[in-house]
Amino acid sequence: MSWDDKIAFVTGASQGIGRACALLLAEAGARVVVASRNLDKLQSLAGEINKENEPVRALPLALDVSREDSIKEAFQKAVEQFGKIDILVNNAGIARDGLVMRMKRQAWDEVLETNLTAAYHCIQQVLPGMLRRRQGRIINITSVVAQMGNAGQANYVASKAGLIGLTRAVAQEVASRKITVNAVAPGFIETAMTDAINPEVRDKLLSRIPLGRLGQGLDVAHAVKFLASDEAAYITGHVLNVNGGMYL
Repeated sequence: MSWDDKIAFVTGASQGIGRACALLLAEAGARVVVASRNLDKLQSLAGEINKENEPVRALPLALDVSREDSIKEAFQKAVEQFGKIDILVNNAGIARDGLVMRMKRQAWDEVLETNLTAAYHCIQQVLPGMLRRRQGRIINITSVVAQMGNAGQANYVASKAGLIGLTRAVAQEVASRKITVNAVAPGFIETAMTDAINPEVRDKLLSRIPLGRLGQGLDVAHAVKFLASDEAAYITGHVLNVNGGMYL
């Protein structure tokens, strides 16, 4: 397929999986809107993608997905710059871990708002244009723990499991307009979040992964790129596992 006329919007693009997705989609030829709260990192990322004396291929936008007004403003700017959005990658996410018995309501609300409700708001922003053009790709980044559970992460697991349900429901709503909605469920990936894991816990995690290593952001990005491509036109409502065999 030709990616030259494709516009992708990636949330949580300043680091980790989101950054890898933005770079890979741009490498394929798509123009990308990279959005997160850290504008400095986004500008650095856009600098890697954009070439001197060539049209803008990456647009960095400050975005706080916990605020609906920030989401609307970012998508409006993206459409003003590029005219449309063909691919949405809902990647932004946070964790506020703790045992459910002691979990504060604020920790619950923050995670659900950022990981799940924000995806709903972002989908609402792109759907009108996708429906008019009768094409589009929506890819939600969920997690292996949404499928297998994880103690101490009731809020995170609930939000990521909710993304799977959202994916399947919206896929049925928009399939007649040739819009596909899928999810990618990463296992444990080398990110800033997993860097904080102590060595003993890390070794236990590795013992549960048949492929014997943590994943890389690029492993997930390749799955996202496939689901965003024409080759995946007959796949919708699917959860693609990228977990090294951790959950089978």
